[in-house]
Amino acid sequence: MDKHLIDDIKHVSLSLFEKNFFGVYHGSISARVSKNSFIINSKDTILNEVTESSLVKLDCQKRDYRWNLANTDVHIHEHIYESIPNAKYVSYTMPPYATAYSLKHGKVSPQDYYGKQLLGEIIIFDPGHFDDWIERAPYEVSRFFQDHESHLLLIKGFGVIAYDRDITEMAKKIAVLENSCRLLALSASV
Repeated sequence: MDKHLIDDIKHVSLSLFEKNFFGVYHGSISARVSKNSFIINSKDTILNEVTESSLVKLDCQKRDYRWNLANTDVHIHEHIYESIPNAKYVSYTMPPYATAYSLKHGKVSPQDYYGKQLLGEIIIFDPGHFDDWIERAPYEVSRFFQDHESHLLLIKGFGVIAYDRDITEMAKKIAVLENSCRLLALSASV
């Protein structure tokens, strides 16, 4: 695997973990390595300690045993890579303020400077019932990204799926969204 790519994933994953956007064994991060392949953290990876051995390289045209080792969000990542050619990195995080905000609102309208400048209004996607969400998610998430120009999808009670061509930009947008939701929550109690 490409050492530079692994270092980027390792660095950003640690930052997201330290911000409490990933939990222990909760969350996923991946990178496209070719048109039909990508690397993703394995299902038993603690995301503050990503190493080459904790990443799994998958070929979308060849299902083998490695697919069983991959994180449970693997099919969401796969469908994003298949449907969005310019997606280079994908992540699933659960930032606490953004996820909490999603429970009571239908959209995020940032009132802070960076939120307004970088994000604008963010639609909160309501998956309905969670009974079969994991089966529906790969299709509904990729469809959302095809139908909207956003690189962020805040899902009610689930968290944030994000993609970008630049891993740092992806992480920055997640952090700005979380900060905007935190400020909205704090300002509601003032």
